[in-house]
Amino acid sequence: MGNIDLDDEEIRQRRERRNQRMKEEKRRQMQQRLVARLVVFAGLFVLVLVLLVNGMKKIIHSDEEIAETQTEVVTEYIAEDVPETQRDEVDVVENEPGAVMVGEQEFVAGYEMVETGDTFTIPTSDDMQSEYAILVDASTGTIVGEKNAFSRMNPASMTKILTVLVAAEQIEDLDAEVTISQEAVDYSFANDCSNVGFEVGETVKVRDLFYGTILSSGADAAYELAMCAAGSQEAFVALMNQKLEELGLSDTAHVTNCVGIYDENHYCTVYDMAMILKAAVENDWCREVMSAHVYEIPASEVHPEGMILSNWFLRRIEDKDTGGEVLCAKTGYVVESGNCCASYQIAEDDTPYLCVTGGAHSSWRCINDQVTIYNMP
Repeated sequence: MGNIDLDDEEIRQRRERRNQRMKEEKRRQMQQRLVARLVVFAGLFVLVLVLLVNGMKKIIHSDEEIAETQTEVVTEYIAEDVPETQRDEVDVVENEPGAVMVGEQEFVAGYEMVETGDTFTIPTSDDMQSEYAILVDASTGTIVGEKNAFSRMNPASMTKILTVLVAAEQIEDLDAEVTISQEAVDYSFANDCSNVGFEVGETVKVRDLFYGTILSSGADAAYELAMCAAGSQEAFVALMNQKLEELGLSDTAHVTNCVGIYDENHYCTVYDMAMILKAAVENDWCREVMSAHVYEIPASEVHPEGMILSNWFLRRIEDKDTGGEVLCAKTGYVVESGNCCASYQIAEDDTPYLCVTGGAHSSWRCINDQVTIYNMP
């Protein structure tokens, strides 16, 4: 009996020793896991700290680069975006980096306008019914008010602002004579477009085509102008899209023709059109054409009494109280876009504004909507 008891005791002790070793092993493993977690946490902390420090360095470096290159940006803008024949007429405003003078008005350089805390939503009312609208302060580069300003629409004949801008940058001799082609007349007729009334074989000057494109919204003039500038409408449209890219608008704007005929791939936003208008206003020749209320094409054998062209929008809005003077404008209409217009105004306090609207139900509604918007600031 004694030997058996001794064996049981020994077994018990061995079990206790084994349990003790197991407890010690578990304690050691827990300590190792704790140390490993602390090491991982410390590593992550150091990594985050390094990323934050590097991020701050990049921000500081970026700000320094911006400050150092502001003058270079202005110089590049003048070199690339202003026709060579007009560069002497564009002055950088002292102590105002990024500003240029357009006539007697100061414009912010570049073609990007921003919303601020003061930008308001243009409300729909009895006095403002256009579906799309934007009002831009061209002197500060800010969007004063907007309504669906970044939604895609068809620009209709507002497209011709881009047409004359691109043509002005390609054509030097405004007095060169052009013979109206069968192709231009047929294009206008086949697409049921508005036209100046040029006839096949008629000889006109290039400047007549510019005025005909804007004042009469003539597809015959716009098409012939495109052919003068690039040899074909297809080649000219490529230049138009290239210009959109230069203006930084190619992500949201694209054209398929120089007239504004509806096409699902022919589109922009009213914001884009405001930037196109800004570029056109900064071009002296485009600004002159777009500010003409009337223009007379001299008498010819085809038109012995000449032709008088008229900017319908400018002649009618001049009698309205807009809080300033509307100097330039181009209207447009296709069923898909409704009545639309892009205009440029100098307010009574000399602030230059760009206003673009679209989706009005009539031409008079379009005028009244713009009057209402100009009186909002």
